[in-house]
Order: sequence, then C-alpha cells, then structure tokens
Amino acid sequence: MARVATIVAARLDVDESIAVESAHWDAALAALGFEVRRAAGMFGGSHHGPRHADDVTIRGLDATSGEPAPSAATIAAALDGSDLVVVENLASLPSPAPVSAAVVGGLRQLQRHGTRVVLHHHDLPSQRRDRNDGNPEFPARLDGALHVATSQRSRRELLALGCAPVAFVNPHVDLDAPAGDRSTTRAAFGFPDEALVLLVPARAAERKNIPGAVRFVQALAGIVAVDRLRLWITGPVDAQYAATLDRVIAKCPCPVTVGRAATAADAYAACDAVLVPSAWERFGRAPLEAVVARRPCVVGSYPVLGELEAGGLRFFAADEPAELVKYLARPVPQFHAVNTRRARVNFSIEQLPERIGAALALLPDPLPSPTGTDPCT
Repeated sequence: MARVATIVAARLDVDESIAVESAHWDAALAALGFEVRRAAGMFGGSHHGPRHADDVTIRGLDATSGEPAPSAATIAAALDGSDLVVVENLASLPSPAPVSAAVVGGLRQLQRHGTRVVLHHHDLPSQRRDRNDGNPEFPARLDGALHVATSQRSRRELLALGCAPVAFVNPHVDLDAPAGDRSTTRAAFGFPDEALVLLVPARAAERKNIPGAVRFVQALAGIVAVDRLRLWITGPVDAQYAATLDRVIAKCPCPVTVGRAATAADAYAACDAVLVPSAWERFGRAPLEAVVARRPCVVGSYPVLGELEAGGLRFFAADEPAELVKYLARPVPQFHAVNTRRARVNFSIEQLPERIGAALALLPDPLPSPTGTDPCT
C-alpha cells in the first residue's frame, strides 16, 4: 500500500512562488512512490471547494479569506491518515498568528499517532521585516520534524536557531517547458511590435523595489528612445502599497502596465527583458524562469542572489543599463545556452525527486504513539 503524503498550504493552484514550488514537490513525491494529497485554504482562486477529488479545503487556512482561523483539531482531522505531511510555510512565520498556531497544534496531534512532518520554509521571520513581530515561537520548534530550507542562508539561520535536522532543497524549474504565446499576449496588452517591454514578474509591494525598476527605465531612457519603452508589472498590487505605487509610476518616463498574462510563460515570452530589482527574495524564482524563457534578466542585489550566481548563472546588473542595450541590439545565443547548461546542473526539475529523497532520509523516527487517544482531540 502506497504511503500517503499530504501537502498543506494557504493557497494552491495559483501563480505564486510557494504554490508553484509546491506543485513541483507534488510531482516529485509521486515519483518517490507516495500517494499525494493536498490541503489548502484556497485552490485556484476559490475558497469554496477543492479542484480535485482528493483535495481538502480547510476554511480559514488562507488568511486573506476573511474567515476565522481553523482550530488545531480541524487541521488534524483534515490531515488524518497521512504518513507524511509537508507544510508549505505555514509554520515558518508568526503572522497570521492564529493560523500558524493552529497548524502547529494540529501537527503535534498528528505526530503523536505516527505522522512524520516536513516544515518547508520559504520565509523566515528574520528575513521579512514586514512579517516579523518578534514572536520567538516561529519558525516552529516541532520535535521530530524535518526542517527544509529553500536557500543556504536559511539553512544556516535555522541551524543557528537550534532547529534540527535541517535539509536544503532549492527551487527547481522545468528547463524544457514550452514557450508562451508572445504575439497574442503582446496584442492583448497593447504592446506595439517595436516596443521594448521590460517585465517585473512580481506583485507590487515594498520589498519588490518598484522604484528600482523605474530608476532603471529612467536610465534606459537616456540610451533608448523613450517612446519604445514599456514597463510591465504583473501584480497584484498589495493594498497598503497602492498609493505608493501611483506615486512611483508617475515618475516613470514610459507607459506602465499592471496586470497578469494568462500564464507566467506567456508573460516571459511577451517581454524583451526581465527586471528583478527586489530588495528581498525568498530565493529568486523569477531569474530562474528568465533562464527557462531565454530572456535577459536584470537584477539588483537581494541577499540570496549570490546562491544563483554560485550555480554559474549570469545576469545583467541594474546599475549598468548600457550592457542590456548592447545585448538587445545584438543578442548572443551562447549567453542563454551557457545559462541553460549551468541551470541543468543545479536547478533542473529532473533532479528534484532525488534531492527531496535525500532530504527525507534525514527524517527522525516517528514520535512514540500513545494508546487510546483520538488524533483529532
């Protein structure tokens, strides 16, 4: 009988980095022989029900729904029957505190009955000024759980906090994914054929450094005819950032578009260059996706960028706009060929099952199971 692994997250089947990485883990766990189930507060933009027969909706797990946080017993009941539970970031941050606390409480109940737990940390409080309220309970200290970090920096921080065992599994991408639809997407957004479209594939939020993207466009405008330039931010716009975004956009010398394409692949296909000016990133999925799409990527200097560069990937610097202009005027196919070859060594999705398998080998034995106890009480 196949072992059952349940992936639990606030949101699944949406175009967000945690959900995308979760889908990759889903496939990798299946390749490792698990029967994979999923639980979330939202599937594909809906809080009203699951998309697949085995999906379980846990109301309130997605804090944006406005519903009350679930109880620990509700979470334990929803995940009951799992041999392994992979928790996508819900035990990493102290906010929203009621949801995080309920998840940890539900996991403790399950552990008493032999369920093994992986805490997959995409964020840590120390790295998120906007999500760090000084709560020492998070990332969760859960006896018998395996902590999995998405960056070496996070792995070191988890070890320093006394969390153990800790494994490192960085995000992976499908380097053979089909390209998106360039012409249809550009037409849908009204981009002229001659436009130089600069894509910021991120929500509009303070940590994404949208002013940095505007400054880069301002610098480009001194080199390229400004009427050729278009800045495209995929969004969505964080509510608390909307007024700031309006002020930032007003300083941009070219038209600014905010909106999502049908798929991420379509967005990358429709653009001419990718901008990642972020002050902070979990790891940096956008630069990896730019490699997949064979688009030049301009980066700032967020803390984990060095881990991508250590993997041999090369990007354009935000403070050297002339280098991007030079490349776009005369593209060098070898640039993308080298990036793709190096990405296959360190970031190819084909390697993910093996790397997750190696991480799971570090899982502690199940905690001793009491007798006569209902896992949902």
